[in-house]
Amino acid sequence: MDLLILSLGLPVILAWILNRISYVWLKRRILQERVWDLNLCCGKTDGGGVNADIHKHDDVPSFVQIDNIAHLPFADGQFERVLCSHTVEHVDDPDALDRELRRVGREVVYVLPPLWDISAVLNVFEHQWVFLTLRKRHHCLPPRIRLPFSQHVQRTLGQRIAA
Repeated sequence: MDLLILSLGLPVILAWILNRISYVWLKRRILQERVWDLNLCCGKTDGGGVNADIHKHDDVPSFVQIDNIAHLPFADGQFERVLCSHTVEHVDDPDALDRELRRVGREVVYVLPPLWDISAVLNVFEHQWVFLTLRKRHHCLPPRIRLPFSQHVQRTLGQRIAA
């Protein structure tokens, strides 16, 4: 019985540690390395400029609530640096979001769950896409596949975080 508990517990603990490294430590480092003119994120972090999301999760300065991520309420080229952190894996059409971010920003940086963050990659309750990358930061969208069963789970139970 102890071996069974140990064999089930170790992978869960490892997945939790990898997720904390990815979502807390690496994301924080990228977020704090500069002022981001537009931070399209989880509505909980301050990028130093305009912070935007479809839902206000926390009290962040300069917050703009977005109704439609495919039609952002900003002018062409309004922002020099755009950070899109942990958002694109939630959306129906990542390419539409990419076009829109490139319309409003000159430099676009994506922060994505890397394949080694297995608990994020396989999150069928929130994510729709698995990005085929081991890196956290990207200047263009890496190859991706639709997360198996995510559409069915989200259609049946609802998407926990819809973008």
